[in-house]
Amino acid sequence: MDYEEFRWTMGDEASVPLLRTFYEKKLPLEQSFRDKIRNFRLYMLIGGMPQAVSTYIETNNFSLVDSAKRGIIQIYRDDFQKLDPTGRLETLYMEIPSQLSQTGNRYKPYSILGNVDGDKLMEMMKNLEDSKTTLFSYHSNDPNVGMSLTKELSKYKIFCADTGLFVTLAFWDKDYTENDIYQKLLNDKLSTNLGYIYENMIAQMLAASGNKLFYYTWPRDATHNYEIDFLLTKGSKLYPIEVKSSGYRTHKSLDAFCEKYSSRVGERYLIYTKDFRKDGQTTLLPVFMTMFL
Repeated sequence: MDYEEFRWTMGDEASVPLLRTFYEKKLPLEQSFRDKIRNFRLYMLIGGMPQAVSTYIETNNFSLVDSAKRGIIQIYRDDFQKLDPTGRLETLYMEIPSQLSQTGNRYKPYSILGNVDGDKLMEMMKNLEDSKTTLFSYHSNDPNVGMSLTKELSKYKIFCADTGLFVTLAFWDKDYTENDIYQKLLNDKLSTNLGYIYENMIAQMLAASGNKLFYYTWPRDATHNYEIDFLLTKGSKLYPIEVKSSGYRTHKSLDAFCEKYSSRVGERYLIYTKDFRKDGQTTLLPVFMTMFL
């Protein structure tokens, strides 16, 4: 279920229409922001799988919610084993969080599988994409309207279709993820870099709104790249998105992109964990308003 459906299940039918009003009027939430971001983190941790949501409603116990999610992931693993008894397809899925948390700007299957036939790898990736358990974001070699025409099939990021499952995969080294870890994540107190969790959540929300996922990178210098995390198109314009889970004082990649492709850019967004505001031509958008893009 998407975020609005999740809030309905929690007995809250007012929040999302209220958020839409504030989004359309471009107003900050001010005093109510803290409550809204905490509610959204709850959705990030539980996810939208009905088994996980109903377990939370019935027990209010994150460890039991985590156990329910592990059961769902095990069903996925069993299905992947049927498609590929070698276990490689299952491994590609299980490694999504570790690949996304690294500094590279693409999923690197060969670093996981070693030598594998190119045709076989393409088959596995197609099976992974078709399974509906994942979301693929492709690199656009020439960001413009009609990005599907310029996407690079060999350069992509992979996200989990459900961020709640992504959180459980990120802590898969434990037999279960304790309530304490969930509480710290919920209250934004865990020292773990949460940037990749928010990036997965934004990918999920953009896809749920009917957007195809694309990103773009280009060299900043000999050793570093600029990166636009997501690229949307509306009409004849590009809408670049940069994601920040903490600091937001600078958005160098977004600024550089808008200068490089000034004639192609419409609205520009920095999606982050603070309240709605404007920074020059850049809209700083709370993560829970991603659903309206």
